[in-house]
Amino acid sequence: MSDKITRASLGKGGKGQTDWERVDAMTEEEIAQAIAQDPDTFEPGPGWRQRAMILRPGQPKIRVTAYFDQEVVEWFRAQGRGYQTRMNAVLRAYMEGVRKSHPSPHHS
Repeated sequence: MSDKITRASLGKGGKGQTDWERVDAMTEEEIAQAIAQDPDTFEPGPGWRQRAMILRPGQPKIRVTAYFDQEVVEWFRAQGRGYQTRMNAVLRAYMEGVRKSHPSPHHS
C-alpha cells in the first residue's frame, strides 16, 4: 500500500458537471429509468445491510478528509460508539457489491 496522497478537484468553483435544471425538469419515472439504464448503478439486494455490518479488524486504514451529508453523519453517530467503523463497513459492502456486478481487471 502506498503512502502517496492524491488530490482530486471538480475544477474551477468546485462545481460538478450535472445539469441540475435538466434533472429538476425530469419526472420521477424518467429519473428511475435513467438510473436503471446507468451501467454504474448498484442496487443492494436482500441481506446487503447485514453484510455491511461485518467488521474487519486489522485492515489497514488511511486518514482522509471527506464531506458527508449532515443527516447521514448524525444518523450514524446516533447508533453509538464505532460509527466511523460502521460507515466504513457500509462503504466496503457497497464496493464489494459493485465489484461483483461490474467485474473489472483494475480491482486489486
